[in-house]
Amino acid sequence: MLRKEVLSKRDELSWDEIEAKSKKIADFLFALPEYIEADTVMYFLNFGKEVQTLDMVPLTLNHGKVVAAPKTVHREKKMLLSQITDVDDDLAPGLWGIPEPKPEKIRAVNPLDLDFVVVPGVAFDEQGNRLGYGGGYYDRFFQQLRPGVPLVAAVFEEQILPAVPAEPWDCKVDLIITDIRIIDCRNK
Repeated sequence: MLRKEVLSKRDELSWDEIEAKSKKIADFLFALPEYIEADTVMYFLNFGKEVQTLDMVPLTLNHGKVVAAPKTVHREKKMLLSQITDVDDDLAPGLWGIPEPKPEKIRAVNPLDLDFVVVPGVAFDEQGNRLGYGGGYYDRFFQQLRPGVPLVAAVFEEQILPAVPAEPWDCKVDLIITDIRIIDCRNK
């Protein structure tokens, strides 16, 4: 129910609003010391009215960083990572229509090599609790990362709630970037 309410609110945003808000989020993200210091950055690839991370990938490549993106392995309920060097050439609609690396363009990236991870979600609270889309792919994936790798949510302010239900096994994010602020959840 909560998931449906937040997605409905997000989907009311116009495409012009999505584009403008996504640009502000990208500006905040690119200025983070954690991003600046990172060599390898993983992005979720946007679908529908999510923050437009696909627009961030070429800019990140221009910053001289390695970019990784997930490919869903549905049967095993897991994600594999592949290096992206060209958005148009490397990606195609995958499971649920979400852009992902084409099978013939897979260039495996070890999760242990990631320095900065941009994660999706339906809703977040200021303590870093995350309500995902319900598949558990990201929570399982986070277990493969080096300790201390920043998990960074890129979401619209409309997706920040006073509290998000969390289970003990749910991973919290470290930072939340919205179109109006950066929330550091590490000390909350």
